[in-house]
This record gives sequence, structure tokens and C-alpha cells, in this order.
Amino acid sequence: MNGEASIDDSEEKGHSIQELLLALENHRVDCEQTGRYEEAELARLRLDQLRQHEEKSRRDALLEQQLAERMGVEEAHMLGLQEFSNIWDQKQQDFEAKANQLQSVLATRHKQEHQIHLEKLRREVEPRTPRWSRDLLNLRKIQETLAKMRKYAEAEKTKAQADKLEAREHNQWKEKREARIAVMEEQFLHKQQLEMGGLLKRLKASREELKRSRKMEMERLLQRYQNLKMQMENQQRIIQQRVERYPITAPMANPTRPASG
Repeated sequence: MNGEASIDDSEEKGHSIQELLLALENHRVDCEQTGRYEEAELARLRLDQLRQHEEKSRRDALLEQQLAERMGVEEAHMLGLQEFSNIWDQKQQDFEAKANQLQSVLATRHKQEHQIHLEKLRREVEPRTPRWSRDLLNLRKIQETLAKMRKYAEAEKTKAQADKLEAREHNQWKEKREARIAVMEEQFLHKQQLEMGGLLKRLKASREELKRSRKMEMERLLQRYQNLKMQMENQQRIIQQRVERYPITAPMANPTRPASG
């Protein structure tokens, strides 16, 4: 069986490209050594063609593989970002819901306590009743005396004077008492405002801390992604350099010459 038949048999049997290249190289060497230069040239051209095709296929496969690796890293990163956003968005929603609940509970308690305190002030703030002046008391005494003396016209006139003075003194008492109640109520409301302000301040600090934690966690996530991406790119670069350094298109150093038969 001649060399060409052996090559055809190798192709038909589906030998690997390395085996085919080795067989072609051995065939070329054999043709060269036996003076069959046309066959040697055909074998050389076929070798170059196969090597270039295999080298291109290998490079294309490598590029496709490395692209798939990069896409995989990018996809994993995007999924990680989405999961990160979902988790932290939920944390912020939970925090705001809790913050609103705390404010609502405190506002309700303040409203109830304010109503109770205001009722207590109206019951207890002194003087709880008007303190009539000596002039008014004298007019009432004169009014009663005149009535007992059946001097009703004069009693009516005195009563009118006393009623007018009593109304004025009652209004003065009421205004002063309401003003005092208002001052004490304002002090109570100010105390409640301080309590609400303290709660809002604590909530603001917690909200800012939550934002800082989210930012730091995002920075760590991005840093891990950058590290992984850099590591992958370095590994891919090493593989690319190795492929460049050892191409299939390079001639074989020591082909095995087939045994003569």
C-alpha cells in the first residue's frame, strides 16, 4: 500500500487532526528522501493548509470559549447586582415601614397624652373660679339690702352695675387663666416636640447608616467583580500567549518515518 492510500485511509477512518498531520509529515519526508518531489510538494501544501485551518479553528474556538467565559462573568455580575438591589431595596422598604410605624405610634400617644393633660390643666390650674373684687362684693351686698328694703328700682340699677362689673371681672379671670393654661400647654407640646425630634434624629442617623452600609457593600461587590474579571483576563492572556508561542502551523521537529514494507 503506497503513502497516498495510507493518507486516504486515515482520513476515511476519522483519525484526529494530529494523527493526520503526523501521517502527512511522514509522507512528505518519505517522498523527499525517495526523490518524489512532486508528491512531497503536494504533501507540504496539504500540511500547510491543514495546519492553517486547524490553527484558525483552534484560535476561533479559543476566542469563542474566552468570550463565553467573559459573558458568563458579566451575566453572573449582573445577576449579582440585581439580587443586591432587590435585597437592599427590601431592607430600605422594611426600614421606612418601621420608621413610619414608630412615628405613627408616637404621634398617637402624644395626641392622647395632650388631650389628657389639657383636661387636667382645665381642672386644676388656679384660680379655678373668679376671685371677685371688693367693689363687686359691695355692690352685691347693696343690691341685696335694697331688695330687702323693697327699693326695687334702685336694686335693679345696682344689680345692673354689679352684673356689668362681674362680667368684666369674669372675662379678665378667664383670659388670665386661659393664658396660663396656654403657656403650660405650650411647654407640654414643646416637650413632645423634643421627643418626636429625638425619634426623627435617631431614624435619620439609622437611615444614613443603612445608606452607608449599602454603599460599602456595593463597593465590595464591584471590587470582587473587578478582581475576578482581572484574574480571568490575565489567565486568558496567558493562554493566548501560549497559543501564539506554539502554533500548529509550525513544522514538526521530529516526524516519525513509517516503516518500509
